[in-house]
Amino acid sequence: MSYINSQIKPGANLEGVNFKGANLEGVNLTKANFKGANLEGVNLTKANLTKANLEGANLTKANLEGANLTKANLEGANLEGASLLANLTKANLEGANLKGVSILADVKGANLKGAYLEGADLRWANLEGANLYGAHLTKANLEGANLVGADLDSANLTKVNLEYASLHGADLTKANLRWANLEGAYLEGAHLYGTDLTKTNLEGAYLQGARVDKETGWPNGFDPVTAGVIFH
Repeated sequence: MSYINSQIKPGANLEGVNFKGANLEGVNLTKANFKGANLEGVNLTKANLTKANLEGANLTKANLEGANLTKANLEGANLEGASLLANLTKANLEGANLKGVSILADVKGANLKGAYLEGADLRWANLEGANLYGAHLTKANLEGANLVGADLDSANLTKVNLEYASLHGADLTKANLRWANLEGAYLEGAHLYGTDLTKTNLEGAYLQGARVDKETGWPNGFDPVTAGVIFH
């Protein structure tokens, strides 16, 4: 392990290494390669992981509080149960497992395409411009989240809480929002082409200027014309 310790530095190649339970608090790991590494339960508090490669890494129950993961590659990584009070700006989380994770973080512009976020706590998270195409967000809590310009095309948002969330200009084309809560949500200019809103709570939601088509499904008794949507 002493040899490994000497290799823990910026740009280090640590592919497949077992770090289970290790303490890497505050360590500078910029551009380090942790592809397929075991980082279960590792303490990465305030670590610098800018542009680090964590593809396929096991980060279950890892502590990433205060860590900098700007532009890090977490494609296919397992982050179930991890603490992500971190900077994830433009990070790649495509296909990552974030089930039940609490993300009190800046995820602006991050790639979460196809990511598993079932039951995740994303309250007030900054997801502006994030790519959530086809993401699995069933029962996730996105109360007050910033999703301005986010791509949620074909995402599964069943039973999601989007109360007071900002979805200005977001793309929700063909997204499944059945039984979702959009009370007080802001959807001006959002794309709702073919979106399933048939069982959605739209009480107090602002839909002025939202783009819809004949395939958009609405709750019983809801009048989209009165709401000010634009049909295409």
